[in-house]
Amino acid sequence: MAFLRIEEIIEKMNLTALTPEIGTADIKVRQAEVNRPALELTGYFDHFAPGRIQIIGLGEYSYIQQMTEEHKEKVFDKLFSQEVPMIIFTRGLAPDDHILEIARRHDKPMYMTSQATSPFMAEMLRWLNVQLAPCISVHGVLVDVYGVGLLLTGDSGVGKSEAALELIKRGHRLVSDDVVEIRRVSEVTLIGTAPAITKHFIELRGIGIIDVKTLFGVCSVRDSQTIDLEIHLEEWDRNREYDRLGLEENYTEYLGNRVVRHCVPVRPGRNVAIICESAAANHRQKMMGYNAAQELYQRVQSNLMRKNRGED
Repeated sequence: MAFLRIEEIIEKMNLTALTPEIGTADIKVRQAEVNRPALELTGYFDHFAPGRIQIIGLGEYSYIQQMTEEHKEKVFDKLFSQEVPMIIFTRGLAPDDHILEIARRHDKPMYMTSQATSPFMAEMLRWLNVQLAPCISVHGVLVDVYGVGLLLTGDSGVGKSEAALELIKRGHRLVSDDVVEIRRVSEVTLIGTAPAITKHFIELRGIGIIDVKTLFGVCSVRDSQTIDLEIHLEEWDRNREYDRLGLEENYTEYLGNRVVRHCVPVRPGRNVAIICESAAANHRQKMMGYNAAQELYQRVQSNLMRKNRGED
């Protein structure tokens, strides 16, 4: 199961330690959800979800200020007895010495940020959802074409990297070559990234490894991209029927999410990069509500109806 170390969260969210003496090396975060303890501050823990980062904002802080020392001791002693990886105070608010002492007693690290609660939570949830999302690795190339995440798949040597290189020369951006790490960040969204070791590199048979970022500039690469469309490249088979209209969509599935999939035959003379570029533009047009295949079908149907009326 994926996890994050506390140090990664501290660095990403720029947190200030309130209990620096508490060790965090062995603390791991495995849940993307966070919690603002509200009912818990009243002493109600019946449905408390363990394992979540606890965030205390202005509302909770104001309530804590009105609590008696006895109630504060009881509530925070029970809160820190739960499986809580860390507690974060927002808006630059700092807990009093009594709460800090209870935290030290239970070895629960506490942190502070100057950010407002809602935007801080939104950014943390977005980041945690990406970092802790289910992840698989697939053999392919991911390119950002007109804002569409285009995943090129196919057998080794079919021309995926060469097509990606031509797309980069045409102004599009590389995300990953050879291996694409796919994360399911929601029921409708897949995010593709490159393994750290091969980031920004492309392998070209006969040439070797090239550094896309160095050769074509920083505008030719990006770190991550949603996966919106798959183009599966395969050797041309004269005996196979290929889709020529595109009235029906075909799909492939990654981590339970469906992605539109086109099978494109490759043979000498076909410019695969332009085909991929056109497929991405066409997909984007469909997402905006226009389907060229449906438009052609409706024109043909209207023409047949006019001819039939003329015959009548």
